[in-house]
Amino acid sequence: MSLSFEGRVVLVTGAGGGLGREYALAFAERGASVIVNDLGADTKGGGKSSAAADKVVEEIRAKGGKAVANYDSVEDGEKLIQSALDAFGRIDVVVNNAGILRDRSFARTSDMDWDLIQRVHLRGSFLVTRAAWNHMKNQKFGRIIMTASAAGIYGNFGQANYSAAKLGMFGLANTLAIEGRKYNIHCNTIAPVAGSRLTETVMPPDLVASLKPEYVAPLVLWLCHDQCQENGGLFEVGAGWIGKLRWERSQGYIVRHKNQPMNPEAVRDHWDKICDFTNATKPATIQESLQSVVSVLSQVESEGEVGASPTAAASAAATSGINPAEAVGQKLPPSTFSFSHTQCILYALGVGMSTKDPDHLRFLYEGHPDFSCLPTFGVIPSQAAMMDGGLSSVPGLNIDYTQVLHGEQYLELYKPLPTSGKLTSQATIADVFDKGSGAVILLDVNTYSGDELVCFNQFSVFVVGAGGFGGKRTSEKAKAPVPPPQRAPDAVVIDSTTRDQAALYRLSGDWNPLHIDPSFAAMGGFKAPILHGLCSFGFAARHVLKQFADNDPSRFKAIKVRFVKPVMPGQSLQTEMWKEGNRIHIQCKVKETGAVVLSGAYVDLHTASGASPENVPQGGGLQSELVFAEIGRRIKDLGSELVKKVNAVFGWEITKDGKTTAQWTIDLKNGSGSLHKGPYNGKADVTFTVSDEDFMEVVQGKLNPQKAFFSGKLKVRGNIMLSQKLEVILKDYAKL
Repeated sequence: MSLSFEGRVVLVTGAGGGLGREYALAFAERGASVIVNDLGADTKGGGKSSAAADKVVEEIRAKGGKAVANYDSVEDGEKLIQSALDAFGRIDVVVNNAGILRDRSFARTSDMDWDLIQRVHLRGSFLVTRAAWNHMKNQKFGRIIMTASAAGIYGNFGQANYSAAKLGMFGLANTLAIEGRKYNIHCNTIAPVAGSRLTETVMPPDLVASLKPEYVAPLVLWLCHDQCQENGGLFEVGAGWIGKLRWERSQGYIVRHKNQPMNPEAVRDHWDKICDFTNATKPATIQESLQSVVSVLSQVESEGEVGASPTAAASAAATSGINPAEAVGQKLPPSTFSFSHTQCILYALGVGMSTKDPDHLRFLYEGHPDFSCLPTFGVIPSQAAMMDGGLSSVPGLNIDYTQVLHGEQYLELYKPLPTSGKLTSQATIADVFDKGSGAVILLDVNTYSGDELVCFNQFSVFVVGAGGFGGKRTSEKAKAPVPPPQRAPDAVVIDSTTRDQAALYRLSGDWNPLHIDPSFAAMGGFKAPILHGLCSFGFAARHVLKQFADNDPSRFKAIKVRFVKPVMPGQSLQTEMWKEGNRIHIQCKVKETGAVVLSGAYVDLHTASGASPENVPQGGGLQSELVFAEIGRRIKDLGSELVKKVNAVFGWEITKDGKTTAQWTIDLKNGSGSLHKGPYNGKADVTFTVSDEDFMEVVQGKLNPQKAFFSGKLKVRGNIMLSQKLEVILKDYAKL
């Protein structure tokens, strides 16, 4: 599929000939509206003429393209951008191409020779780009090209002024790439080799003729396209060849001793090691650059005398930009969230609630006698802590935010959410671990109303390409997803999203253009904007709330999901649900494709008010399901501790009306403990057979286990002495 610039407005400086002319023609040919800027000066900056720019505009218009001329100097940057706004109403792309030469050997370079080159190349690019910057920020899109030179990268005799300006443009581009990233403004630098008025003064005529500008323009067009995600790159280009450059640094050598002065003799004696590029690193950011220096300080202090280079782990951390030792435990700046019933209603609409369903009215009408806030609204105040740029301030997390994916989400409520008020969220980096292909950051967020804890969120964030720093592979702090039972679901709900679902949901505070801007979505590889994962999360949660909790938000305790695949607005969500005690396992699919979008998910509910195990059958009518579900949760939280105390495998056969209706195995001997429902592959140390009713009597303390045994209500096979450890499991860890 060909790259189109239809609807884009492009400014090319120095476009009256050579490379600039070729860029202007190429952009216009692919649908862009082009501002052809050229002062009409000679190669040394003298004179002025409108002829060059006018001729290029005529060429573009003759081919049916759209273009206007501008004759201002790049030092009048505001005028250039105003030309774009007056003619086409916006500015999307700036190609800083204008330049002159005043070559002199360094000894013969005058102040004028120096200043004029800096004014045109470096200051001119700064002024033009600054004039466009806020327009690009406001529209959340911009592409900027800086034109450097091999003279700036490598140096060249007689071009000290030109070399300094050209490398200065690269430094400017690097910082613009960082500052513009969150606004979808990308800035890249090219060092072209092509025949032009400038190069014909320093190259043989036959070489100038063969290095055609049209061999450079395709790179510029790609770097300026919506789909291109390159940012902060430096490229050499010419004759049809394109190469990307990066910095390389030797491992270096520490020549300082603790409590001793550093001396030049030590530098001399280790010069070969300092300059040895074996296993060289490739720092890409200032944080990576500083990482090794910082690690040296601690090594010198702790080891007294340090040879060789910083440790391999430090080197790996520097390369990936991730350093768990620095990041874990860091707190992000607190964030506040003020809201009224309007935000609660808007969120409910955003996750698919409708007045077509009378049961939804309590979440949509502030005058309803039971007006409530949907429980999953609890993610909204907490996500502000992450989305306001707080992660970028955390030491040890130097990450590319264009590579951040929302992997998993856990939300737990400690009380029903208010329908208005002011909430404060405090976020902490709970853990960072290494998945090889990427890094996982666990962000724990506690949200308070005044001093009262209202809810807890755990965001699991996956950073593509940030792994390999030598960290641990898993974290005991992560709320783990749980696969659904291997049986048909107990309930299935199918709900359609609308074409505008993402546009509506984003009004609750997730402004990522991936969910609204087709061009931004295309950069992420999507044909159209995708639905927010937390929107699907809200759909699934309200399906459970209606199906198993009579839409009572006070029944909601917690939800955990893993985001698997995206949903397109307009597709239908199919939520499959399995009830096991007070836990509802869920799996969400796109009905039209069958693709799973939420996996390993569950919702935990509180027991209905006034209900008790005796009168609320759970799962196939067995009251004991409640107890085993609770035991399973406690094993997840305290399994290692229980294994140390118990060190046994218990089997349970639960009967009803004289027939075995459920089998459970509590494994507190292997690993960190586990609970199994159904037949068990291993061997239990002791197996108990008891009716569902008598089991509940024992758990609630109404029936003594020894009396149950001697009366025949509780039958035991295997090591009967292990029954003494039942109290550890049932009394301490099965509180209902």
